[in-house]
Amino acid sequence: MNRQKKIKQLLKAHAKKASAKLAPAKKNKYISKADRLKLAAEASQDPIVTGGEATD
Repeated sequence: MNRQKKIKQLLKAHAKKASAKLAPAKKNKYISKADRLKLAAEASQDPIVTGGEATD
């Protein structure tokens, strides 16, 4: 592979990586198992508390 082709290939790869960073993320951010359990526990507690207040 000649020198010009190699340089052009490297520049194209760097540009592709830079544009991929700027693009919006397709996947949701990772949430650890402990955080998911904590969120589920909070979600299950909320309806009970608000349901008690609604009957008063």
